[in-house]
Amino acid sequence: MYQPAHFRVDDAAAHRALIAAHPLATLVVPTAQGLEVNHLPLRLDAATGRLIGHVARANPLWTLEPAGEAVAVFRGPEAYVTPGWYASKAEHGRVVPTWNYAVVHVHGRLRWFGADTPEDDARRHAVVAALTEANEAAHAEALRAAGRQPPPAWSVDDAPADWVAGMRRAIVAFELEPTRIEGKFKLSQNRPAADREGVIAGLAERGDAASAALTARPPEAQ
Repeated sequence: MYQPAHFRVDDAAAHRALIAAHPLATLVVPTAQGLEVNHLPLRLDAATGRLIGHVARANPLWTLEPAGEAVAVFRGPEAYVTPGWYASKAEHGRVVPTWNYAVVHVHGRLRWFGADTPEDDARRHAVVAALTEANEAAHAEALRAAGRQPPPAWSVDDAPADWVAGMRRAIVAFELEPTRIEGKFKLSQNRPAADREGVIAGLAERGDAASAALTARPPEAQ
């Protein structure tokens, strides 16, 4: 990923926060047959530092020999930035539109848990339970933020055990062990202070959720 110094963010906490807030990743896997691209909700396991997820057993991805490291792309908030927000437009007019965004790329090796063994079945159950717990918590938080009382969180244990066992046989869990994590938060850090303030004000006035999310102070570039 092209990384100008003023947009590069190496802060691990900022990476984790974006992944947790935007868990639907684009998983790109190079294979002998070409690039395989899938869109999957993933979770960063705090204990191991690995991404966890699963695919349908019918998805051929898990049967293909990888030709290199995979990369999971997490897209945070993004929005168009009009040059009309820049103070420098009135000063000299030498301004152009741009697009602000935040992304995290996690590169690493995939390990699959698709065998018909108690160990792999237990891992599939653990992955599904962890993803469910994280996403139910985010769902409840969104309801509370909207002023609503969330219902009790759904748990895998709420469904019949034999049915859940059958569903587990229809999936293959995986881990992605990171070898490199890149963060790029392109949030007008390259603009003069007055232009940045204009962008913040303009995004706030626009009022949509993505624009509002971009008005937060970006992590320090490192």
